[in-house]
Amino acid sequence: MSVEVRAVAGSRELGRFIDLPFRLHANQPMWVPPLKLERRLFLSRRMNAFFTHGEGEYFLARRDGRVVGRITAHVNHPFNEHHGRNWGWFGFLEFERDPEVLDALLEAASAWLRERGLERIVGPASFALNDEAGVLIEGRDLRPMILQPWHPPYYQELIERAGMTKAMDLQMWNLEVTGREKVLPVIWELAERSRTEHRIRIRPMRRRQLRKDLDFFAEVYNAAWSKNWDFVPYSKADLDAYHIDLQLAYDKNWFMIAEKEDTGEVVGMAITVPDLNQVLEQMNGRLLPLGWWRFLTKSKRIDRVRVGFLGVKPEHQHAGVAAALYEEHYNAAERTPQGGGEMGWILETNTAMNRGMEAMGGRVVKRYRVYERML
Repeated sequence: MSVEVRAVAGSRELGRFIDLPFRLHANQPMWVPPLKLERRLFLSRRMNAFFTHGEGEYFLARRDGRVVGRITAHVNHPFNEHHGRNWGWFGFLEFERDPEVLDALLEAASAWLRERGLERIVGPASFALNDEAGVLIEGRDLRPMILQPWHPPYYQELIERAGMTKAMDLQMWNLEVTGREKVLPVIWELAERSRTEHRIRIRPMRRRQLRKDLDFFAEVYNAAWSKNWDFVPYSKADLDAYHIDLQLAYDKNWFMIAEKEDTGEVVGMAITVPDLNQVLEQMNGRLLPLGWWRFLTKSKRIDRVRVGFLGVKPEHQHAGVAAALYEEHYNAAERTPQGGGEMGWILETNTAMNRGMEAMGGRVVKRYRVYERML
């Protein structure tokens, strides 16, 4: 039977869209099932802040009435406006090991984007690269951390067979608190100078004023990341939604602000999240019957973290602020159950950050690839 691809229509079909990876990866020990309720809310055009500035469509592929693949096509208007590009994106890609299925999915997404005058299709990205992004090409033997996808080897094989070419690789670096001796001494020297010469202090973000601290986060992010290949500025709607998400992952040990002691000016920040996948892997996508208890007791189960953001305003990057933030991560790991984790992703072209990870004694343990094709 030929493959038929249609746009998702209604709540029941959205449920099939969400359920597909549970069937495809049910016997894969490295795959971590997401919460189905969270996925339904994330895919809601009414609830997801992406749809305040973007548009998209969801597609299901069927063969003989059975769902065999899924994909989204979407346009991130602020991305195109900031970079002067005319790109469209695909995401949420899942498919059986069948090149005909993948070809049909990519053509459906491409046709939707061509109708809107886009010139290039790029992805996968779950609406934005700061969510789940890329196809896993290295590190399949490692459990994915929060907001990291996992894919079997045939995803890369068939995507490249379909004529998609590499646009960018995203790297995850492993760091362990027990590896302090591997850190170049200059890191600790720079951290000390940030305090004594530049009067920089590190303070925790506070849960009660987390939304206000996220405005400081965006101030740093929109300055420090603005020239990156993937950059999209955070809007108020994005930050409002991000605030709700981060309340579930908040830990005062890992959410930090760097500021000037004399003026209080925020010059850098880091948001590191406990790896909630260590809880989700036991819940099989559901809060009931015991998932809610596992989630409420998550702090007792999680011994890993993911450094999602760490940045410094360009005008303060000479002052050792990044080194001070690195140092505080080592300090936090010594006083919490989380003794290490992963940093990133970091663009393969981000020479400064990759060298910084080498100086910290890190090593690349996972690599995700973003693909592209002209429309």
